[in-house]
Amino acid sequence: MSLGDAALEREVLSLFLAQSAKLIEALSTLPRDGRELAHKLKGSARAIGAFAVADAAARLEHALMSGAEAAEPLLVLTEAVARARNAIEAILGEPSNPN
Repeated sequence: MSLGDAALEREVLSLFLAQSAKLIEALSTLPRDGRELAHKLKGSARAIGAFAVADAAARLEHALMSGAEAAEPLLVLTEAVARARNAIEAILGEPSNPN
């Protein structure tokens, strides 16, 4: 996505850090628009190569769409996002501020 541009890579990863924190916070209550939020996170994760996050978001999206219990898929997604955020912070060399 960044075509080798280190500054662009840092910017995209920083944007994902901020967006993923906001989306996980919003999803924590399993809101009415949760399916759309999960879908948005899935796309963002795929764009940066965070495929475990994308897969977990897809599972949550499916659970919300089908009316299945969503607590477990949300927990899996939250954990996947935390791991991705830790990896991104290591790449960027600084802890993120989720707010």
